[in-house]
Amino acid sequence: MLVRSEESEDCAAVRLVNEQAFGRRDEADLVDRLRNQGAVLASFVAEIEGRIAGHILFSRMSIETADKSVPAVALAPLAVIPELQRHGIGGKLIAHGLDWLRGGAEQVVIVLGHPEYFPRFGFSTDKARFLESPFNPEAFMALELKPGALENVRGKVRYPDAFRL
Repeated sequence: MLVRSEESEDCAAVRLVNEQAFGRRDEADLVDRLRNQGAVLASFVAEIEGRIAGHILFSRMSIETADKSVPAVALAPLAVIPELQRHGIGGKLIAHGLDWLRGGAEQVVIVLGHPEYFPRFGFSTDKARFLESPFNPEAFMALELKPGALENVRGKVRYPDAFRL
């Protein structure tokens, strides 16, 4: 398996992966809107024998506090074609993406995801407890890429308009 940056010729395959993984078009449409809005920080694919089997996208978001805007990154969506789920592809995409983000200046990543899955990568509902969001707090998690990045941060998360929140 090869994890690599998404290329323009991957768009149709990425769309198909997201549609198949979620059984609907919503996440695939979100990817298109994020691209069109210019909010994508990074997009990676997992390729197996020349076929795109998984996809992960990171976009710019922020945490709006009483006195400042704290830059953050949204992890959404993460998708793997159904027949290859539970084979470690999603985990490899997450690890690759987080390593890429650590190589830059990013400090905080936010995800809405399965409470049993994302903590293994360092995501925590505890780190997100002072962040106001429209989501179920049991599935709303944060990860500090830089230790202490969320210390004393209290505010409302602001996703790109493409999320339509």
